[in-house]
Amino acid sequence: MRVAILRRIPQFSFSMDVYADGLVSGLKAVRPNWEIIEVTPQINLANTKNKSLHQGIASYYERYWRYPLRLKKLQADIFHIIDHSDGHLARWLQQNHQPNVVTCHDLINLIQPENVYEQARLASISMAAWKYAIAGMHQANHIITVSSHTAQDVVQQLNIQPEKITVVPDAVESIFRRLSAMEISTFRQQKGISPETLCLLNVGSNHPRKNVFTTLKVIQLLQDKGLSIHFWKVGSDFSSEQKQYIQNHQLEKYVSYLGKPDKHELVKIYNAADVLLSPSFYEGFGMTVIEAMACGTAVITSNVTSLPEVAGDAAILVAPTDIDAIVQAVYRLLEEKSYLNSLVERGLVRSQLFTWEKTAEQIAKIYEKTLLSIKSS
Repeated sequence: MRVAILRRIPQFSFSMDVYADGLVSGLKAVRPNWEIIEVTPQINLANTKNKSLHQGIASYYERYWRYPLRLKKLQADIFHIIDHSDGHLARWLQQNHQPNVVTCHDLINLIQPENVYEQARLASISMAAWKYAIAGMHQANHIITVSSHTAQDVVQQLNIQPEKITVVPDAVESIFRRLSAMEISTFRQQKGISPETLCLLNVGSNHPRKNVFTTLKVIQLLQDKGLSIHFWKVGSDFSSEQKQYIQNHQLEKYVSYLGKPDKHELVKIYNAADVLLSPSFYEGFGMTVIEAMACGTAVITSNVTSLPEVAGDAAILVAPTDIDAIVQAVYRLLEEKSYLNSLVERGLVRSQLFTWEKTAEQIAKIYEKTLLSIKSS
């Protein structure tokens, strides 16, 4: 079988790169005789005076016109659109009778549109283009969602029949693993974190749904109570309002932004932290939860959207706005070492359920079933 993996524009979506890389590696492992080709939109920003403006215009032109035209000339048994934001490609492929599936990761922009209007430069245009794209999923032969919660959103928000959807969870790369005590100790020393300090971590973007302000309020309360704590933020930097909050509450000594590390550095950060705080309002899956578990880091996360089904019994689940409950959860992990250790062990076991080989095997069967259904219809 010849499978075409339709990727996003390079460096435009880190999480989609992770998904595509993991899926390709998994498919090559479970279906070594298949031919896997990767197709990527092409944008050349070199020597552009106004890269921001040019980038926007060029990406729209490439995504919605030139790239689809290229795909119509491509030969493959099945096409996998790895991101719902490119769902419009299903329209073009169906016009040419090219079988295709789409992975939908979340519909956050429909459910919490403020994520677009607070982040995008041309929010109205971005939202209109995104809605046009996801509507294209109606034309797909099959839809994969990364969680049951996202599947429910697709049914409710897009009025797509449940039988057209299969849930296949994301996975965690094998690089995310537990390091030795010596490696962890050395890294903490390099970052100025003493063995007695409780190190809390948040990984990801700074969209409103990530609820970073609640995390900062938790840090403030813990610091006010005299606990020896430190908070690491990884991914997107704090917003100007969050930086002002940190300054107003004299939290500068207790909070550090560690930038956007590569995977090897991120593994060290997960291992060196004691607790991942992920009080998101909405997640289509919640990759950082599984990554932290795979590294032996305890997890406190929200009891909403997909997070309970991903975390299972291996995390402390709290209401995302219940600051007191989050503080109490941190206290429990600090005071009950046996509970902390059991949570870590459960997390390690749970993370092993999410491998790219398992995900790829399920997706490979969807390809086969989809093609069989098309031939018999």
